[in-house]
Amino acid sequence: MSPEEAAARDVAARLRAAGFTAYLAGGYVRDRLLGVAPRDFDVATDAVPEAVQRLFPKTVPVGAQFGVVLVVIDGHAIEVATFRSDAAYVDGRHPVAVRYGTPEDDAQRRDFTINGMFLDPVSDEVIDLVGGRRDLEARIIRAIGDPQARLREDRLRMLRGVRLASRLGFEIEPATFAAMRAAAHTITDIAWERIGDEVVRMLTDSANGSARRAFALLDATGLLAPILPEVAALRAVEQSPDYHPEGDVFVHTLLLLEQLEQPAEPLALGALLHDVGKPQCAVRGERRITFFGHCELGAEMAVTICQRLRRSRETRERVHYLVRNHLRPLQAPEMRTSTLKRFLAQDGIDQLLELARLDALASTGDLRAYAFCRTKLAELGAARLKPAPLLRGQDLIGLGFRPGPLFRDILDAVTDAQLDGTLETRDDALAWVRARYPH
Repeated sequence: MSPEEAAARDVAARLRAAGFTAYLAGGYVRDRLLGVAPRDFDVATDAVPEAVQRLFPKTVPVGAQFGVVLVVIDGHAIEVATFRSDAAYVDGRHPVAVRYGTPEDDAQRRDFTINGMFLDPVSDEVIDLVGGRRDLEARIIRAIGDPQARLREDRLRMLRGVRLASRLGFEIEPATFAAMRAAAHTITDIAWERIGDEVVRMLTDSANGSARRAFALLDATGLLAPILPEVAALRAVEQSPDYHPEGDVFVHTLLLLEQLEQPAEPLALGALLHDVGKPQCAVRGERRITFFGHCELGAEMAVTICQRLRRSRETRERVHYLVRNHLRPLQAPEMRTSTLKRFLAQDGIDQLLELARLDALASTGDLRAYAFCRTKLAELGAARLKPAPLLRGQDLIGLGFRPGPLFRDILDAVTDAQLDGTLETRDDALAWVRARYPH
């Protein structure tokens, strides 16, 4: 049992000891029945928020008006929600009011049947009031009650349903799928930060091809075009079969996403957006289709997309670097020594090489450039890739140079010569500058 699970059971036990009903709820029950380590640890109870706050010394009323309080136990924040039914939703996210009720009421207000079950922490009995166990066995994502009503209540449920289906390898029940397609155009009515978080979770919480399934489902449900029209535009963009025998740019992108195994967020977004500039750069020649400039254009587009999805500046900058340079490793075997060393010494090179590996596997399968870079990284090591500089600005002043733009040019030239192996000592560098830059 994980420390977080122990904390959740402790919360439930204290509530029950105080005379309240308390169950573990939602994703915890689903994952436990699936035989996987639970990720969510929520408690549902008939105790109202004020009673929960009186019972536990450290609480955070994150949504007390909706019956939700965070209880902090041993550093773990456990969400405790009062059994309730919801009034009308007017903003696609929150009900205008809640009414405290019964477990039956609470189960009916939840999103999908597989998330609507409770577990008695004492008897370990599963309390299934919505058919969740049946749908787990059938591997189905089904909205509780009227799917159109459930999706109107919180439009993010459309993305959450896609993410669950792709991660678990489940099918979306036909009526629920039809409701998603009908409501897909309303997805952008909710906050972009919530949309961005779900998209990133589809990419980063990925294994066994789940990221590919997620984006194929986003496309099939009609959700892709409203949130990522630039990715939807990759469909039917042809590529030359000599470099891309797999098919169009959308197919290539899905094949790349299929290989993601819980990547860091920048790599995940870089993988999704690496070819996003191709539709605008496609030129059909007599023998092949070219996409000159798509890396540079795609990098700028990727930043715009990341801004829309409310990603951090650090993430945006790294994604820009990955998209702009994703073909650069192919040039590495032809680089002069100093250029190669500078390239391999870049911050983010490991993610860039991983993107290059995935890109190659999703097309020709040719990993020679990737292998060359990895071999050179191992051979050279950090000390040879980023050696201490032989000269600094003070040395140039000592030679009689005045600070200015020429300083950087000279120091860069010395660094190149050092990386090429032409210069090895400070004295060599001083003599080299005197000979190359007389004044």
